[in-house]
Amino acid sequence: MVATVAATSASAQLKLTPQNIDRVVKEMTLEEKATLLVGYTTSETYSGIPSNPDPNAKEMVLGAAGNTAPIARLGIPQTVLTDGPAGVRISAKRPGDTNTYYCTGFPIGTLLASTWNTPLVQRVGEAIGNETLEYGCDVLLGPGMNIMRSPLCGRNFEYYSEDPFLTGYIAAAMVNGIQSQGVGVSAKHFAGNNQESNRLYNNSVVSQRALREIYLKGFEIMVRKSDPWTIMSSYNYLNGPWTQENYELLTTILRDEWGFKGIVMTDWTNTRHTDRQVAAGNDLMEPGNGRQVQDIINGVKNGTIKQADVDRNVRRVLQYIVKTPHFRGYPFSNKPDIAAHARLTRETAPEGMVLLKNEPLAGAASAKPVLPLDPAIKRVALFGITSYKFYAGGTGSGDVNKPYVVDLCQGLGNAGLQVDDTLTAVFTKYNEYGKVEVEAEMGHLSTNWFFPRPRLREPQLGPKTYQFAAKNNDMAIVTIGRSSGEGGDRAWSDFNVNADEVELLKNTVQAFHRVGKPVVVILNVGGVVETESWSHLADAILLAWQPGMEGGNSVADVLTGKTYPSGRLPVTFPCSLEDVPSTKNFPKNYTYWDDMELNDAQKAQWPCINETSYEEGINVGYRYFLTNHKAVSFPFGFGLGYTTFAYSQAKVAKKGKEYVATVTVKNTGDRAGKEVVQLYVAAPRGTLEKPACELRAFAKTRELNPGESQTLQMTFTGYDLASYDESQQAWVTDGGDYEARFSASAEDCRQSVSFKVKAEKVKAHDVMRKP
Repeated sequence: MVATVAATSASAQLKLTPQNIDRVVKEMTLEEKATLLVGYTTSETYSGIPSNPDPNAKEMVLGAAGNTAPIARLGIPQTVLTDGPAGVRISAKRPGDTNTYYCTGFPIGTLLASTWNTPLVQRVGEAIGNETLEYGCDVLLGPGMNIMRSPLCGRNFEYYSEDPFLTGYIAAAMVNGIQSQGVGVSAKHFAGNNQESNRLYNNSVVSQRALREIYLKGFEIMVRKSDPWTIMSSYNYLNGPWTQENYELLTTILRDEWGFKGIVMTDWTNTRHTDRQVAAGNDLMEPGNGRQVQDIINGVKNGTIKQADVDRNVRRVLQYIVKTPHFRGYPFSNKPDIAAHARLTRETAPEGMVLLKNEPLAGAASAKPVLPLDPAIKRVALFGITSYKFYAGGTGSGDVNKPYVVDLCQGLGNAGLQVDDTLTAVFTKYNEYGKVEVEAEMGHLSTNWFFPRPRLREPQLGPKTYQFAAKNNDMAIVTIGRSSGEGGDRAWSDFNVNADEVELLKNTVQAFHRVGKPVVVILNVGGVVETESWSHLADAILLAWQPGMEGGNSVADVLTGKTYPSGRLPVTFPCSLEDVPSTKNFPKNYTYWDDMELNDAQKAQWPCINETSYEEGINVGYRYFLTNHKAVSFPFGFGLGYTTFAYSQAKVAKKGKEYVATVTVKNTGDRAGKEVVQLYVAAPRGTLEKPACELRAFAKTRELNPGESQTLQMTFTGYDLASYDESQQAWVTDGGDYEARFSASAEDCRQSVSFKVKAEKVKAHDVMRKP
């Protein structure tokens, strides 16, 4: 009797520490273990059964996406998960509280990848991590890492690139930045979640080679170079099973091959096959509900869930928890330095803006390109509804509750330019009327912040409006805007520039060119748009992407020459959607927001909804266009600047297990600027067909003044050059002579060097076969 009392007393004093995790696992009851593996909800969830039955429990951080469960008797705290990736997403206002909790709206992921500047991306990550920490959260649900298989994916704005190497290195920089602040990430969506249409029930069918080389490689690089706390398993099926219950994906590849040590959490789904999720190594089910807790308890008792699998997953969750701010008892302030982060946002955005075109005004005496603007330009005619309602980012969980958004009209005014008052009044009033029209079109969805708003047509302006504007202003700016978001993909009409926009642009160009004045187009978009049919009209085109809440100021800084654009495209701009090989197997104009399992008639009406065949294989983006000599509007890696650069002394040398590539870059122009050197490698002919070349490294110079030079160094390994050979189930690097192309874009090689490589092979598991 005395021994029993002593043991009970000892266990009552047991509290979790980083050193006693195994002991805590042994002490926990089955009910406690089940609770820890299921997200902690305090209200009705998808299944209507909260995982926490306490009616007095409240959200720790209002508006956060999810939580893990506390177990007070063992000193296990609740932890908080917040949406991302363009900043922290929590509620900006709280009942009975006069304080506000706004978060910085940073530039979208695509713009950050367009910087090709990993140290800068890491700085942005540090700022996002700081806001995560100071607002009392433990994990930011990001970065988004899915490959841009098609320009139509509704969430491309959250993602980085069509290329896995660029994706992996940018993501690793973001993860390292965020986690340097003592909080974690949940890199997502793992894997094959490359469309939003029917994302809960769609089966992505991908060859082993394409899966490993294109859709998993970015995650592999990120895992190896940043050690993320968590990874989020995606909604979709992948080659058969749901990713959330796929042992081959979550354990064999992620943990056994790549060495991932963190936890896997589900994307926010209802109850699926809880037993299979536990067995696969999906440690945490979010957002969580009571049925899942009971599934685990019942499964262990009836033998359908192994106790060892539960204990393994619990151990991983505890290893995560002991790293969190809530476990450390961090006294968060709810007062991050939003002003400082706004300055960082304004500074960062121009580095990811891509100057697509910049020519002298036709017929002008000067051969000087239109941008940066001549100081003599004072008055600006600003056309386009998006000029006055700028897109800082996309919609859905990737949106941020920002304190403000600087539109282009405000940004130009802040830069000392005078924006035409008449046009400002016309477009502002039109936007107000248009809001009513859009809400009517959306119906019951109009009150839901989650969904993107349909594009409002540009107003029809009379000839005298254009003539008057041209007479009274020094130049014109036309903004073309696009926004998309979670839950749906873009329609073809969203990719194309439509008749109302072309009419607006043509009328503006005609009026202003007639009197010898320039026209600049700003693309305020979250993804690729068609430019082939209209780009000849504009004197300059600046791809601003969705540049965050300081967007208008950032664009004005670039236009006026206060700073300069140094972005390069992380994705190809094709001439048309028909030119993109994935278009054949991508949902077209699927308008349902609700995911569902379709009947036969619906499957026939909407192909690629229940199952999407990735039959293009590795022919994604520039890999396809270069290899097949297909013309594009703007190639991968393309971007102009306000100066020019020359490359010299390119070399590749083997040092230990690495290849070291060096090149000297010189600013040969008359303005300061930064250059991105992209290293593409062409492989010798081998047993597998390969693309013409593939990106294998990149580097960006510091700011170089006219005449200044910098020698850049890039490294890669033999494994980086490997292709996946399904016949051998191995990564195979062919021996022979390779060509390193030091390039300014995928189509613009400035210097090339031949180097020899020894053959090597890295065996992998024969998993993730197509059904």
